[in-house]
Amino acid sequence: MTGFGITLWAWELTEQATTLALVGFFTQVPRVLISPFAGVIVDRYNRKLLIMVGDTVAAICTLVLLVLFLTNHLQIWHLYLTGAIEGIFGQIQELAASASIAMVVPKQQYTRATGMIAILHYGSAIIAPALASVLYAPIGLVGIFSIDLITFCFAICTVLLVQIPQPLQQNHQTQASQFNWKEIIFGFNYIFSRPSLFALLATAVLFQFAHDLGAALYSPMILARSGNNAQVLASVAAAAGVGGVLGAILVTTWGTPKPRIHGLLLGMLGAGLSKTVFGLSQISLVWIPAQFCSSLNFPLMASCRDAIWLSKVKPEVQGRVFATRSAMMLVTTAIAPLIAGPLADKVLEPAMMPGGSLASIFGGILGTGRGAGMALFYVLTSICLLLVGLGGYAFQHLREVERILPDFDKAA
Repeated sequence: MTGFGITLWAWELTEQATTLALVGFFTQVPRVLISPFAGVIVDRYNRKLLIMVGDTVAAICTLVLLVLFLTNHLQIWHLYLTGAIEGIFGQIQELAASASIAMVVPKQQYTRATGMIAILHYGSAIIAPALASVLYAPIGLVGIFSIDLITFCFAICTVLLVQIPQPLQQNHQTQASQFNWKEIIFGFNYIFSRPSLFALLATAVLFQFAHDLGAALYSPMILARSGNNAQVLASVAAAAGVGGVLGAILVTTWGTPKPRIHGLLLGMLGAGLSKTVFGLSQISLVWIPAQFCSSLNFPLMASCRDAIWLSKVKPEVQGRVFATRSAMMLVTTAIAPLIAGPLADKVLEPAMMPGGSLASIFGGILGTGRGAGMALFYVLTSICLLLVGLGGYAFQHLREVERILPDFDKAA
């Protein structure tokens, strides 16, 4: 809700999409930079405390923004600064929470646990924008900030009452010891020395990069091809949320296929196919079901992927290993929009206008005019998703990752 409210406020103030993009940029870049250090922190210090610290810092940032807004001093650069601070501590918090799953959930329930997390993610994607859009007019940014602060209190108190065991190795570590480069690069060495884990990471990074390239043009493409119809964009976003929630419920209820790698790779194929249909279409009657089907696959992919990592990596080093994985994924998220936007605006959009250099080749399939160049790029990235899923079956180290790598509790 706060993110939605800040977006509306910033747009009303500047009417510049770049402003909104920079808020995300200044949030993501610190996450990338802190990840190697965050992994060491998570493996060395109390994870329950780190989770609560993450919410506490976010609450303080929200309170600062509220005070600045009430005193008419809130400026755009404040959003960049607080976004960077929240990004740093949010990354530590997420790693601490991810690494705690193996300590509180039985191994056979990893996929269901990650499925339940996906329900929260996609559920909030449906509820939060709808609720914030209704409340923004009557209570404004002050009211939304206030609700945010209340939810932080609930979050912190909830974690405070929950027992989160620490890995045994941590209980004997000297927490006062200084950081060293061996610890910081431990995650890279751990993954690169295990070809199957490296293949798993490389596949995820390639898929994420192709996905984020297309996602960067998702909203402007829909608006351009629908005549700036915000209701169409909202309907497609809602379909994505519903598909994600349903997919997460199915994973939570029925579990995932065995071996889990099939759920990951088949999910990639399903998402790629759905997104290809989405990009080829020009009407909401196709966009909505295509987006629903696409999102249906993501909880399956995430649950299978996370369950494999959780079962193969020892709990006492998961912080550092997961930090490396997260850093690689975040790099693609930060870079993709910087590539997709200029490429679409400067090259593909002009080329797909009537009489453009690519209009005669692809115009019969995608149409021409505003949004056609973005649609072409979206289709190409979606086909790349298909190729990543298919290519995964060609590599034995990935295809048989669950047989090649023993579970952490069975390793010699």
